[in-house]
Amino acid sequence: MKVTKNRYLAGFGSIVIVLALVRCVFPSVAEDRAALVSSVVGGSDTVVAVKEPFAASLPVPESRFFDKDGNIVKHRIMSVPKYSDAFPDSNNVQLECATRHGVSPVDNRADAEHRKSELVYIDSNPFYHVDPLRQSIPYLVPRAAVLLNDIGRAYFDSLQIKGVPLHKVIVTSVLRTREDIRKLRNYNGNATENSCHLYGTTFDICYNRYITVQEPGGPERRAVRNDTLKWILSEVLRDMRQQKRCYVKYEVKQGCFHITVR
Repeated sequence: MKVTKNRYLAGFGSIVIVLALVRCVFPSVAEDRAALVSSVVGGSDTVVAVKEPFAASLPVPESRFFDKDGNIVKHRIMSVPKYSDAFPDSNNVQLECATRHGVSPVDNRADAEHRKSELVYIDSNPFYHVDPLRQSIPYLVPRAAVLLNDIGRAYFDSLQIKGVPLHKVIVTSVLRTREDIRKLRNYNGNATENSCHLYGTTFDICYNRYITVQEPGGPERRAVRNDTLKWILSEVLRDMRQQKRCYVKYEVKQGCFHITVR
């Protein structure tokens, strides 16, 4: 049967009238979803409609920053039991990983200029500071550059949730060329000829100096002891090492964490 315009309008009007009658006879069908709570008032049962907000039925994820009452959660600074035990990865252990994931050793700075397809330039950024480099150049393989950036970000997060003013870690050594190694060995007999730094997978972060992040035009941030900042940094590096992101050696004489990406 062909549906004409008049028949369509008549059918639509009939449905609207039926729905209106149902609404008048059963007004409850138009109410919001409610939980009916039965309570006894003055000896008689009274039915009270209590509206349930939609958001109340959704699960609320736990926050690392605030408790259920909205108060700031205080996270304790734990550090690690002993640095030498937490970060024992020797040069031999790191060297095996460096040769697997790194580039072939760079001869000198001129050679490094022709290896930019294999290496990533790094410089001071919002998450870490690079010291003026004398025995190395600011290049890493991409996966090591990502690791360094992640360490800086994780350090910021850790400082924030522990209520410690923000500080940047300081990178003191990056890629060393063969020429850098020869010069270094002239006055540092402990410097190894086959260093992990030759492969662009390794960098050093000092643990006795940090850069305070100051708010432009704002009040000067309170001073924080280097030991406190070192404890928090050790927690971050321990977590990265446990996640198998890197190898870490605690260097006593050089005052740094010697880190190789995995």
